[in-house]
Order: sequence, then structure tokens, then C-alpha cells
Amino acid sequence: MDPVPTCVLSSSEGPQALHGHALDAYVQIGSLSKTLTGTALDRMVAEGALQLDTPLEQLLPVPAGTGITLRHLAQHTSGLPRLPPHVKRCDPYADFDTAALHTVLQGLDTLTADAPGRTEAYSNLGYAILGSALASASGMTYEELLHHYVLAPLDIAEISGDPPSDKRLHSRGLLGRPRRPWTMSGAILPAGGLWATPRAAAQLVTALLIERKFGEPALSWQRAGTVVWHNGATGDASVFAGATQDGRWVLVHRLGGRADRTDAMGADLLRRATPGNSTARRENDDPLRG
Repeated sequence: MDPVPTCVLSSSEGPQALHGHALDAYVQIGSLSKTLTGTALDRMVAEGALQLDTPLEQLLPVPAGTGITLRHLAQHTSGLPRLPPHVKRCDPYADFDTAALHTVLQGLDTLTADAPGRTEAYSNLGYAILGSALASASGMTYEELLHHYVLAPLDIAEISGDPPSDKRLHSRGLLGRPRRPWTMSGAILPAGGLWATPRAAAQLVTALLIERKFGEPALSWQRAGTVVWHNGATGDASVFAGATQDGRWVLVHRLGGRADRTDAMGADLLRRATPGNSTARRENDDPLRG
């Protein structure tokens, strides 16, 4: 079996790009996109544009009385299912466009499995709706508000919903042919559709979790004791990002292979990491390339 293209950036040592991966090519980051959506929400709240407990019905055309707030969406306590209706196996979100989202919103009261705030259940659908709500509140597109509230203030450029095709990197299948990635440029974008270079994703991690440039990490980050983390996976790629209070951090991205092995690799590297480099850039580093 061919080795899996892998990128590793951490506080312990210089960045590594192995087996055909690259530090400066765009790759899908899956649900790590949620941390940007959650950070945009926090920034809009901090600037007074909205409140965490703003009811969803004030921003989007949903049935009255659902009780769902922006906080519920950000914390995965909305009662909504994990996936939108009618997803497919091979390219699950290809048909989940703006029109499909509008249909979901109109019947949102029929989709909830529990009352908002009662239980936590991870929901890609919830974050798709959250991104739409933020766009509605801001009067911008999702990518415009992401740039305004998150990327520009952090001086991060290489995160996008639609990077140039010649700068994208994919896993490869039989005979070395690039695999076709999932279509995630529609309504699912705020939940898992962003692309980033591994170096830019690591800059995001250090800015938000180590340097705390916006204060306490957003509600979208997962927490386990002193570890703040998030992962992500698409049909083409997987990523793990995490940090600890003592300054250790790691970002692992792999093209192909099993996503749970990416998580295990990232968690192990984080346990063994040492505090050190607080940024994703080291001018004197010569990244390893396989």
C-alpha cells in the first residue's frame, strides 16, 4: 500500500510535507471549517451585530416557535440531525444548494429530534444554517463575512471556498489519477466546504488557540480537559488540529487514508509535543517533502 500524503505542523519542530503532500497547496479541511464559522459568530457578537441567543427566526425564513438560537447551532444543541435530507453516498452534498437549504428552512420544525438546548448532537446541517444566518445578519456572502471578521484581521489569505483549480491538491486513486473531491461549495460550505493550505490552517490554529488574538476560542471548538481541538474529513482528505493551555499545538492533514488514523496521529503528536514555536512560519525551516 502506498504511503498516505501527510502534512504535520506543530510547536515542537519544523513543518513536514511527506509522500507528495505540500505545505502551500490548497486542500479540503472539512469540518475544521466550522471553527471559522464559529469565530465569525463570536466576532459579530463582540461588535454588537447580533447576540448568541438571537432566535433563528429573526434572521432566516423558518417556522415561528422552533426555539433555535445561534448559540444552539454553534454548540450542536439545536436538535437538528447530523445531515441534510436526501444526501447521496458518493458526493453527499452535491445537491445541497441554496434552493435545497431554503426548502429545509421552511420545514425546519419537522426535522428537530429534540428540544433545543436539551442534548448535544453534532450537526453539519446546523452549521450550514448558522452560516446562512450570519450571512443574512451581515448583508454579506458567507465568504465575504469570513474575510471581514476573521481572515483579514488575522492576516491569513490562503483559506477559500473556491481556490484556483491549479493550486488544489487531491489524493490519488488507481494509476495515480487524482480523485474527484466532494462538492461542498453550496449551502454546506460553512459546515465543511473550505479549502486551505496546511500552512494557513496552522496559522489559524496558532492565532486562535495559542495567541488567543480574539480571546477565548469560539464555541465551535471541541474541548477535552485542557485540550481544545477539532477535526474534519471529506471523501478526499482529513485533518486534526489541537492545542493545550501550556502552548503545545499540532495540525495534521492527510490526503486519503482513514480519518480516524489522522485523529489518532494528531492526538499522539499533541501529547508528545513541546511548547515552542507559536506561529506556523519559520523562516529558516526547510520543510521535508516526500
